[in-house]
Amino acid sequence: MFRPRTFLTGLHGRTIAALLAAATVASLGLTGCASDDTPVGKTDAPLPTEIPAGTKLVLADQQERFKSVLQFSGELDKLPFKVEFANFIGGPAILEAFRAGAADVATVGDVPPIHAQVAGQDVPIVAAYQSNPNALKLAVAPGKTATTLADLKGKKIAYAEGTAQQAAVLRALAKAGLKPTDVQLVRLQLAEFLDAVRTGQVDIAPLAEPNVTRLLRTPGASLIPDSETTGIYGGVGYLYARRAAVTDPAKAAATRAVVAAYIRAYQWVNNHQEEWARKYYVENQKVSADDAKRIVDSFGTYTFPHLDQQLIDRQQGTIDAIDNAGELPKKVRAADDFDLRFDAVITQAVTESGAAFEPKAK
Repeated sequence: MFRPRTFLTGLHGRTIAALLAAATVASLGLTGCASDDTPVGKTDAPLPTEIPAGTKLVLADQQERFKSVLQFSGELDKLPFKVEFANFIGGPAILEAFRAGAADVATVGDVPPIHAQVAGQDVPIVAAYQSNPNALKLAVAPGKTATTLADLKGKKIAYAEGTAQQAAVLRALAKAGLKPTDVQLVRLQLAEFLDAVRTGQVDIAPLAEPNVTRLLRTPGASLIPDSETTGIYGGVGYLYARRAAVTDPAKAAATRAVVAAYIRAYQWVNNHQEEWARKYYVENQKVSADDAKRIVDSFGTYTFPHLDQQLIDRQQGTIDAIDNAGELPKKVRAADDFDLRFDAVITQAVTESGAAFEPKAK
């Protein structure tokens, strides 16, 4: 069960409470009645561009990050339709909302789309960003010692299926030549990771900012060095949607507009890191100014890859990593999980905003 906080935002950025949660939770109680359990089929029809009056999209959010980046960049006020935000914790909760028809578009990591496919949900990827692949850390509980991936053997590790953290843990084990049976995978919700590792309920937890900063305030807590963990996390974030949202002409046109706004908004972050740090991390997430700077720096410069075979191959690599560990009940294909029609929108938005498709070569 999830309890989203929802906001209804008009063209002028006004926010009022919405009553989505009750209907959503009720829908989740009806097993087998979900609208997206069975893929409705792909479409090659061109993306519509006309957004009729009265069109609305529900954007699934986490920690109000999507809402904040659109709002602070000025992109939210430019969207010519109603936008409702529903706040969740983790990709699995967002998938439940998709299944219930309670959300249309979401920002997630690279693993939730895989589990959506396994569950028979049709939620195509419509855009992506690339951030620093070292942004995800393996945190070590106070009183525990782990400085190499080999030290993971026998440890209790926080684990959340359907999340980017799941793939990171499995890649870390594979890189160390370990199997899941060589450790204790402790299944938790993402929101529980920080408290679990800093109180010693688990020995290791994969954390991203701002939780890395919060953990390091705990005496005796540490991190496995980046030199050890390189390659366990891709740093890819996705924008994906319910199939119904990209086959309905009005919602498809609105989703097209969201893709362009998503790219322009994160390019704004690239160019206004101090303002983003202050408005989002200090004022919204309540971290110190010094910590906010460290958090923003950890993600680096966002780039926006094409929806092409190279990105599909990267996603297939993540699928294979989870499957090779025996953690997928059935194999799925990354190629089935992208709506390549949106690449033209990405190309235009990246080019016009001055963003980049890939990180600069070092």
